[in-house]
Amino acid sequence: MAEAHDSRGLEELRERLARARKVFVLTGAGISAESGIPTFRGPEGYWKKHAPEELASPAGFARDPKLVWEWYNHRRRLIAACEPNAAHRAVAAIESRVARFLLCTQNVDSLHQRAGSRNVVEIHGSIWRARPVDGGPAFEDRRLFEEAELPPRTAGGQLLRPDVVWFGEALDPARFEQVDAFLAAGQTDLAFIVGTTAVFPYIQHWVWMCRRQGAVVVEINPTPCLPSELATHCFSGKAGEILPKLLR
Repeated sequence: MAEAHDSRGLEELRERLARARKVFVLTGAGISAESGIPTFRGPEGYWKKHAPEELASPAGFARDPKLVWEWYNHRRRLIAACEPNAAHRAVAAIESRVARFLLCTQNVDSLHQRAGSRNVVEIHGSIWRARPVDGGPAFEDRRLFEEAELPPRTAGGQLLRPDVVWFGEALDPARFEQVDAFLAAGQTDLAFIVGTTAVFPYIQHWVWMCRRQGAVVVEINPTPCLPSELATHCFSGKAGEILPKLLR
């Protein structure tokens, strides 16, 4: 049965982390919300009148690419004004302490990289990359566009889209396989599931992989939701308050 958040549980995890050689971390929107980034369905004035599918789906983009880019340009401006928080920095510190580490994030904001994380899989893509809708590789694009520049195009006139996974789209198999390969190669000592509802099948698949190897699985969430057979420790609260305590 998963343990509640208490000082004894924290001390045990500090000891395990000190001995760990391989650690896996998966993060979701909750960790970035602590930096002031609204969650996708959060209240954002004008955007409340649009369904998520209008702003983040291939059909919505085909119907009105300018509207979709206005939304993503708005999100870029919000994200650019935010800073990594204590939880982002703690994840980067964990990476620096262990021999083998992989961070998989559902977030598209790159705050983990700004905090110093290096081995990162952005399973849902990045808001700071774009790619041609007609094919071609994604590339970093950190511009904050003016209204007249939307929707952006390549120098050759190809329409660009954000390099993120939209509703109705499959995850990039290469990113999925990168996580699978990391977890399959040797025993995982510790796995952290942070700031996500963990309802996606791929998350529970990865957690099962860790548990079968004997890993300690730690969920950190305001409302923990992993079943007790998956999570060995559950901490209810903010990741920015809990994760740094493991590093003391």
